[in-house]
Amino acid sequence: MEATTKYSESELVQLLKQRQQSAFSYLYDNYSAALLSVIVGVVADTELANDVLQEVFIKIWRQIESYDDAKGRLFTWMLNVARNASIDTVRSKSYQNSQQNQELTEQTYDAGGTTHIQTDQMGLRKVVHQLKEDYKVLVELAYFQGFTQDEISKLLDIPLGTVKTRLRTALIQLRTVIKQ
Repeated sequence: MEATTKYSESELVQLLKQRQQSAFSYLYDNYSAALLSVIVGVVADTELANDVLQEVFIKIWRQIESYDDAKGRLFTWMLNVARNASIDTVRSKSYQNSQQNQELTEQTYDAGGTTHIQTDQMGLRKVVHQLKEDYKVLVELAYFQGFTQDEISKLLDIPLGTVKTRLRTALIQLRTVIKQ
């Protein structure tokens, strides 16, 4: 295989559908860094993000038949596969348990003796996790992971108006909880 091999998007998709290993290697070499950066944006743990990247490429290999060029570009489709896999990982019970079972850091011990909790340092995510699941997911995506409302709408397959309404309601509830 030549290192300088280049494929057009349609050629690459066709070769992937034919299960050509060289096309898959090209895909990985040229797109893995971009997909990894998206995954790391959702899954903060670098080691876990690399595992998710591997799962993403397995999904792409297995599900290439579901790609429809009439709906968008190959990279956009792969980006959605990566985002969805990342979000699924973060939502998984094993991930949630691993986050709860992490060792306490020195900063946690230091803050333990204070009477005033700074929500930006310690408790904001805990406060968010008191919200209903629908609101919690939206706040997590919008404010902790930096997705736009439009991206959230497409990612979760819900209308943009619903995203806006739920985010507004979530923020009102957060304000009430924080004031208590």
